[in-house]
Amino acid sequence: MPRKIWTGSVNFGLVTIPVGLYAATEDHTIQFHQYQRGTTDRIRYKRFNERTGQEVDFEDIVKGREVDGVVVTVEQSELDAIAPGRSRTIDITTFVDLSEIDPVFFQRSYWLAPNSKKHSRPYNLLRRAMYETNQAGIATFVFRGKQYLSAVRASEEALALDLMHFADEVRDPTEVVGDISSSAAVSDKELQMATTLIESMSGVWVPEQYEDTYTARVEQLIAEKAAGKQPEVAEAPPQPTEVVDLTDVLQRSVEQARKGRGMPKQRHRGEDLSSMSMGELGNRARQLGIKGRSKMRRAELEKAIAAATHGTSRRRRSKVS
Repeated sequence: MPRKIWTGSVNFGLVTIPVGLYAATEDHTIQFHQYQRGTTDRIRYKRFNERTGQEVDFEDIVKGREVDGVVVTVEQSELDAIAPGRSRTIDITTFVDLSEIDPVFFQRSYWLAPNSKKHSRPYNLLRRAMYETNQAGIATFVFRGKQYLSAVRASEEALALDLMHFADEVRDPTEVVGDISSSAAVSDKELQMATTLIESMSGVWVPEQYEDTYTARVEQLIAEKAAGKQPEVAEAPPQPTEVVDLTDVLQRSVEQARKGRGMPKQRHRGEDLSSMSMGELGNRARQLGIKGRSKMRRAELEKAIAAATHGTSRRRRSKVS
């Protein structure tokens, strides 16, 4: 069972819903110890007083900063006291369309769960209303000594809380890439071919199809070295595409994608769902407005599409009659 890392409430209007906060993700990164090269001696880090050289217990360490030559220390209880309630409530001040939020603002996601069964009904009401309208509740939230902008959003199963950056924490992308709209103009033919390539590679979002192959390769590297084998060297990354070859590369990419996946075809009445690719099924489900399609497996997608298509045809016939 995941561990609850925070307890408080979500407030919107006059409604207060007690909730608990849980990590939505887990880190599978391989953890290494540190050793001195050529030995099996572990490297350890210690907290020590730079004046006395003596080690200091974590409980005896406080936060602080220097102000005009004077060191000012702050206890955690003092930090909590200046925002009583703010560290225990998620106050939704407005609702916005989730699609309007640039993903660059998102930092980390958490799941929100009702604190008890008696709070499940208002929790589920908020979840369903937000899910049906694709709205996100914007709030400020004090968590682990820092105030965050946050978004409460709904999935088909639960409410999620996304910690966000404030606007002044997001860098202007033009500071990084500059103004490329005029200095790197593309031709209509290149744009059309790039669009065709994207369409030919389009498919439904199925997260289970993707795996962390690098972590598996690191595990293999360790196993091979432990067995005294020489690890295999991976292929070098591809060379950058030269501008003069861009059109040719796009054309070959489109042809390769067509061979590997097949171009999406428009099928409607009497469509053979069993012969459609997952990408085609996903596109058809999107056209029909089927919710939760990204989490459906093939059989579920086919069943949902068939049901939605049958329902649409029946409504059309009743209008005609």
